[in-house]
Amino acid sequence: MDDRVLGGLLGVHAGDSLGATHEFRLWPDIVAGRPPGWRLRDIVGGGAFGWAPGAATDDTDLTLAVLDAYLDPGGFDLDVAARNMLAWLHRGPKDVGGATKNGLRNFERTGDPRRAGAGPGSAGNGSLMRCLPTGLARGDQARRVLESREISAVTHDDPVCTWSCAAYNEMAAALVDGAAPEAAVDAGVAVVAAQAPAEVAKVITGKVGEGRQLSVVDAADHRGNPYEGSGFVLHSLALAVAAVLDPRPLEEVLVDVVHLGGDTDTNGAIAGGLLGVRDGAAAVPARWVDTLQYADRLREAAPRLVAMRTA
Repeated sequence: MDDRVLGGLLGVHAGDSLGATHEFRLWPDIVAGRPPGWRLRDIVGGGAFGWAPGAATDDTDLTLAVLDAYLDPGGFDLDVAARNMLAWLHRGPKDVGGATKNGLRNFERTGDPRRAGAGPGSAGNGSLMRCLPTGLARGDQARRVLESREISAVTHDDPVCTWSCAAYNEMAAALVDGAAPEAAVDAGVAVVAAQAPAEVAKVITGKVGEGRQLSVVDAADHRGNPYEGSGFVLHSLALAVAAVLDPRPLEEVLVDVVHLGGDTDTNGAIAGGLLGVRDGAAAVPARWVDTLQYADRLREAAPRLVAMRTA
């Protein structure tokens, strides 16, 4: 279990940092002038914001904000998670999503994390990218679902976002417990089908179904991102489903996810989280881990999450 939990945390950071190089670039631009089959296989930084190799972007930074709320000496509190995220915003990060900024400013104004959020219709992937600590820390499903949804709603309170986070964390939790990838995806669908409003369950189930049918390697070789760079939460969820169902090793799958173009750092982080839980920390290439800004911090956190999960 420790290896799978650490794998998930490292997978988020590795996918984020690998994807930062191609962020906002579409597949035709990535492959232009490259030989057939070329892939970016190393974490080299650069990209639209000039990242240092292995630097955390907003995806990892906000995952750490949530993670630190779980590791808080006083125990998890939603207000602590929201304040951690707001403190990050005050530090002036290079890249901030619109819904994230609006939700955190609303929290700053109201002082109530349950009265923040960017409002219905803001259904980007900015809460899905940071939600994994809940799936790793909570062994009880009811608590896991509630906290997944509440943490999402601090910034992304559209029901499609909150329930996508719940579905993703059910997949992650099932993988932590040793489920096969197909069964883990089934677990995510089942919790949405049983608990979410019917119209929300229908659209999430439909996109998960698309992910089940998507070949990541075929898209990377021949088409690029089928969602054309969209940051829509359900598109990122579908790509993560396609990734975790891909039988190839973590490195090969994650390299292809990033090669699709678009919102590459966030899609890499979201897919990397599930792949890391599926394959374990040893599957994350050492040459990647050695570059990661917060690798040591994640190594220290993983056993504490395991202890929390099994308490």
